[in-house]
Amino acid sequence: MGDIGVPELLIILVLVIVLFGASRLQGVGRALGSSIREFKEAVRDEAQQPAPPSSASKQPDQPQ
Repeated sequence: MGDIGVPELLIILVLVIVLFGASRLQGVGRALGSSIREFKEAVRDEAQQPAPPSSASKQPDQPQ
């Protein structure tokens, strides 16, 4: 169990076409592509923002 080759990918593709139909397959692919694009943009935006200060570096308030 491990490597997925070309025959296995073709079988999976045929099963997806049978389950969803050729007309719905285009919409599923479009939705998947836009989801991946949004995820990449969110990760990129998160990497550009400065990290918030961690709570470990803050000193707890001590009564005097």
